[in-house]
Amino acid sequence: MNIADANVILRYLLQDAAQFIEPAKDKIENHYIFIPNEVIAEVVYVLEKVYKVERVSIFDALKNLLTYSNITTHDKNMLIEALKVYSEIKIDFVDSLLFAYSKIGSHTVFTFDKKLNQMLDQLRNAK
Repeated sequence: MNIADANVILRYLLQDAAQFIEPAKDKIENHYIFIPNEVIAEVVYVLEKVYKVERVSIFDALKNLLTYSNITTHDKNMLIEALKVYSEIKIDFVDSLLFAYSKIGSHTVFTFDKKLNQMLDQLRNAK
């Protein structure tokens, strides 16, 4: 199994380091790649905090990347839902991922985070 780390994905998306553009493109476009949730979380963090990319743009770029037929994850639908929530609500990506686990996977999430608890309560009340 091939796993792409955050640096490969970032170089592919940003195309900001000339010596890595072609190797990143080759890996992402020509190999079967598994991307762990932890790597997606790191990519989101770096794009937002270091490169100051808007949340909606992060959502669009990663959603597009996750549609590639050669890319697999633990659960694409869960990740896409988490990215969608992250783009719409000002919460950390990991919290949006936990919310998606609850919404899509029907998992119970235990947290002391007030905002996440409010979102989870709204989700439970909507059912």
